[in-house]
Order: sequence, then C-alpha cells, then structure tokens
Amino acid sequence: MTSRLNPYLSFAGDAREAMEFYRDVFGGRLDMSTFGEFGAPDEALADKIMHSRLETPGGFTLMGSDLPPSMEYRPGTTISISLSGDDADELRGYWSRLSEGGSVLTQLEKQMWGDEFGMCVDRFGVQWLVDIGQSQG
Repeated sequence: MTSRLNPYLSFAGDAREAMEFYRDVFGGRLDMSTFGEFGAPDEALADKIMHSRLETPGGFTLMGSDLPPSMEYRPGTTISISLSGDDADELRGYWSRLSEGGSVLTQLEKQMWGDEFGMCVDRFGVQWLVDIGQSQG
C-alpha cells in the first residue's frame, strides 16, 4: 500500500453517530473499532470508537475517533492529518521531519493494535498522526 494523507476527526463521544452520518452523506464502506475491542480497561470507553475509516465510492477517505477522557475536546481544533501506509522508511522520514521543532504527543512506536503509531504537533501547530501498518507480504 502506498502512503496516504487524509483528515482525521476527533469527537466528544459521538464518533459512531457522526461517522454513520458521513457514510449516509457520501456513501461507501465504514469500518469502526471500539476501545473495548483492543482491551481498554476503562469500561466507560468500551463502546466508544477508537478508530474509524470511511472509504467512499468517490475516492474520499475520512477517519475519526472519540477522544479518551484524558484528552481535552476543543471545538474547532478537532482535526488532525493522518499519514498511513506500510512503507516504514518513508513514513518514519515524514515523522522525523514533521516532529522536528514541534512537540511529540505520542512516541512513534508499536501500539496495542500492532502498528507503529505516533502523534505530534509540528512547529506550525498542525497535529499529525503517523501509522505504519504491518506489511502484508
């Protein structure tokens, strides 16, 4: 898979409803995973959306999730840019350049779902999510 860049929306507990709404608007396939599916110990998070992706017939990709209670929800700042794929060298290079001079919120490292993932804010205040999937080869 080649690397992809797309918007990633954050929600205050209503990600499922919002992503289903966007599916109804744009059509396509919606995949959602909950925090509970990945073993989150907090029962209040079990049914909340940890990650969702809408792939539309028109070629749009929209991703989103509910913010965990430890992260502040601030309307107007609820979008990140997601870089994802399985070309680890390319994505680590992007990560290195994007995080330089900015702040790292989550180190780029293996996560409970199996991918390498990191989150940073670049020096211009833009939040980036980098996810390196496992090669399917």
